[in-house]
Amino acid sequence: MENTEKYLEQAELLKALAHPTRLCIVNGLIEREHCNVNTMKDCLSLPQSTVSQQLAILKARGIIEGRRNGTEVFYSVVDERAKAIVMYLSGNKALGCY
Repeated sequence: MENTEKYLEQAELLKALAHPTRLCIVNGLIEREHCNVNTMKDCLSLPQSTVSQQLAILKARGIIEGRRNGTEVFYSVVDERAKAIVMYLSGNKALGCY
């Protein structure tokens, strides 16, 4: 049997993306390049706490990063593998989540 340890990192990336809201967030960030949580919550029609929880998971996995601009934090996708996966799943075009 092949050693599965080398697939651990890839599996963790897929687990982080394996939620409809997180997929939608990443797709929207790919389309817009960056966005703040208030815009996301309005476009997703979800409470800010829910969006923030999903952002925290994506940030902890290194998929996105936040940059502060005054009192707002703007998020963007920094993991090229995540970009490629989400673009592939969306047929190389934005899913239109927000």
